[in-house]
Amino acid sequence: MASSTSPATDDEGYLLHLGDWNEGVARHLAVKEGIELTPDHWELIKLIQDFYQEFDHSPAMRPLIKYAKQKLGSDKGSSLYFLKLFPGSPAKLLSKIAGLPRPENCL
Repeated sequence: MASSTSPATDDEGYLLHLGDWNEGVARHLAVKEGIELTPDHWELIKLIQDFYQEFDHSPAMRPLIKYAKQKLGSDKGSSLYFLKLFPGSPAKLLSKIAGLPRPENCL
């Protein structure tokens, strides 16, 4: 059994068991990616978890931005906002830290 802060992950760092996720795990995964989680990060983690609950898959960037625009408004529903908080590939990074599977159509 994995510990509460370093659960079992695949080669890319995604959780093997979604049920292992908690806030401590999220902080651990974020630190490994060089990110210190702020309230803005947590808001997007909750958002992507809500998306997963609603649609049963991890979103690619475009649907994630559209969903954010609907739920959080246009100031936060932009790729620049996501890139500022989760540099590189925000949908992949956010899914990983939120304990979700890797988005299928993200490079």
